[in-house]
Amino acid sequence: MFQLLKTTNYSSINLNNLKNSSVIRLHSYTAILLFIMLSSSLSAQKKNVQYELKLKPASSAIRIDGIMDEPAWEDADLASKFFMVQPMDTSFAKVRTDVKMSYDKDFLYLIAVCYHEPGPYFVESLRRDFAFGKNDNFLLFMDPFDDQTNGFSFGSNAAGAQWDGIMYDGSKVDLSWDNKWVSAVKNYEDRWVFEAAIPFKSIRYKPGITKWGINFSRMDLKSTEKSSWAPVPRQFATASLAYTGNLVWDQPPPVPGQNISVIPYTLGGISSNHTLSPISRNQRGEIGGDVKIAINSSLNLDLTVNPDYSQVEVDRQVPNLDRFELFFPERRQYFLENGDLFSNFGYQNIRPFFSRRIGLGVPIQYGARLSGKLNKDWRVGLMNMQTENTSAAEPAQNFAVLALQRRVFARSNIGAIVINKQSMNFDAENAAAGVSRYNRVAGLEYNLASSNNTWTGKAVTMKSFSPNGSGKDMMQAANLRYWTGNWDLNWQHEYVGRNYNAEVGYVPRRGYINLSPQAGYLFFPKKGPLVSHGPKLFSANYFNESFQRTDYTNYLAYNLNFRSRATLTGWIANDYVKLQRPFDPTNRGGAVLAAGSEHRWEAFGAEFASRPQSLYTMALSTRYGGYYAGGHRLNVTSEFGYRFQPYVSLALSSSYNDIRLPQPWNTTKFWLIGPRVDVTMTNKVFFTGFVQYNEQSDNINVNTRLQWRYKPASDLFIVYTDNYLPAPFAVKNRFLVLKLTYWWNI
Repeated sequence: MFQLLKTTNYSSINLNNLKNSSVIRLHSYTAILLFIMLSSSLSAQKKNVQYELKLKPASSAIRIDGIMDEPAWEDADLASKFFMVQPMDTSFAKVRTDVKMSYDKDFLYLIAVCYHEPGPYFVESLRRDFAFGKNDNFLLFMDPFDDQTNGFSFGSNAAGAQWDGIMYDGSKVDLSWDNKWVSAVKNYEDRWVFEAAIPFKSIRYKPGITKWGINFSRMDLKSTEKSSWAPVPRQFATASLAYTGNLVWDQPPPVPGQNISVIPYTLGGISSNHTLSPISRNQRGEIGGDVKIAINSSLNLDLTVNPDYSQVEVDRQVPNLDRFELFFPERRQYFLENGDLFSNFGYQNIRPFFSRRIGLGVPIQYGARLSGKLNKDWRVGLMNMQTENTSAAEPAQNFAVLALQRRVFARSNIGAIVINKQSMNFDAENAAAGVSRYNRVAGLEYNLASSNNTWTGKAVTMKSFSPNGSGKDMMQAANLRYWTGNWDLNWQHEYVGRNYNAEVGYVPRRGYINLSPQAGYLFFPKKGPLVSHGPKLFSANYFNESFQRTDYTNYLAYNLNFRSRATLTGWIANDYVKLQRPFDPTNRGGAVLAAGSEHRWEAFGAEFASRPQSLYTMALSTRYGGYYAGGHRLNVTSEFGYRFQPYVSLALSSSYNDIRLPQPWNTTKFWLIGPRVDVTMTNKVFFTGFVQYNEQSDNINVNTRLQWRYKPASDLFIVYTDNYLPAPFAVKNRFLVLKLTYWWNI
């Protein structure tokens, strides 16, 4: 890897001899060859294969109440002697955790006894899918295919708030996934007990396999200790499936049999638009729903008719001073299970598929998705969605996606994707409104992950197809990362042609070449207030397709990580931008800087996050320095929180920008303020309310949501939303929705 860094250093390239993207293509092909060499040389047996928990059928009925008084638990094998992961990974954990598992024909059972020092536990609230680092918690990470890449996670905090998510990419957990299972927590003076029953129908697994990858994770904020049953190096998350032990079944797990879930909904609502004269008022009354059909225990068919996502929380607003479109994550449940099959292609800012493009401002009529495992090595994803015809600019459109993934070597894979967006009944009126008749993207991707997770990387190439295509319609990119306890080294390069057009993707920038090396190092003191500290250097260098420099950012930071779990970072950076198109540096719709103008500045800042054990928490970040046109920018962002655990959590977030530029902009100041309250009466009744005052966009947004989970995975929602004009204070629009969902297993 060091040779790769040396030979691709942008400062040593003869720019006069580079007139196209051939260098990037050469690097992509070199990266692919290097990845294959690394994969084949580093493929090895799983690291923690010697850690085994034997599983046998429950010898008695098990009641989920957090009390370990059934004979079945006395007969079950014990997993104990957890290893410390943080602050150090060189000893056994100081706090004791005992885990047992069992099963019957319908459920997989788990009980965890989490001992702690005398005194109260630390949690945020009873809110589902809590923040891992801010709660005393116990989590299960499960790899039922033993492929060290995909799986499921279940758990709870010490107050009984549930956690569930799908696992992908070896260690990531998508908490937006939600499924049907039950759990209970019982608290004692010196311990808390978590007990759960997970239906076999709620998870996917290969029939006949008798070894599942498994690990247990424990966070104890009182001792600031994170631990796991099978040891995990401290630089990796305990969710890392490369370091799971084995859950050994005495016989193949039960086949769940017929597995069909019908999830209908009904809703009623009213809305009003006060920007029209006279005021427009509408009533809503809708029905629809989803059907989940298990083709087998590892492959699922999802159907949806007239889906509704009004209960999904609105996006959290952020100040927008960027030249490019901002990214907001997908929150709609339908798109989440096995969503990585579609959304993980490409990179953060070069995504060929972005599900939020489907149904963006127009209703979805129906859809179908087949996803899951064909066998241990093959995964498939097939999606088809149909939207309504609402206008010439938004005709009925069909979205079809096919993704295939083949595992190779220890934990690596090769993937292929084809995306088609087709306008139905396309005519001249649609063309005049700027709508394309079709847009297609196809490509290949190689993902590297060594058996011990030290080497990771990706090489990807995509091509778009549009009417009247004229070349320069490809993207190619690759990265390679080397990560040990001390070193974190990464090289990434990207090429995106100016005509590369992924209408169903997220590609905010086109017609560029990017070279981005990164290096970091951590020191680990044996004593003192710091658990680790060290520098991080990052450089992003952008060129146009003729390899002429257009912008760069050089960033140097120093990170301090305290034993209390507080963090402090100081940084300095310098930037250069040659604008490729006109740009308003305040993003408020005013005067613009000319295309071709050049801008340079330096800036510095700091970031601090307090210890999560405190009832009162805060996070602060600052930035001060130069800006466009020789100006200056000050930014202060903060978040203050207080909790009355476990029932109420209060937070106040804010961002202040002070931008000083020459005429005609002069001084521009604006706030973004967002108070929020979370009230969790029980772990089944949740109320969330927040206000977002965005001075930059002249909008006040109020959103409240009451959720009652009256049965597992079945909910009643009451959602109320207002948007106001700050000055003069006036209503823009508002709506109220009552929605009822029910999860029915056939």
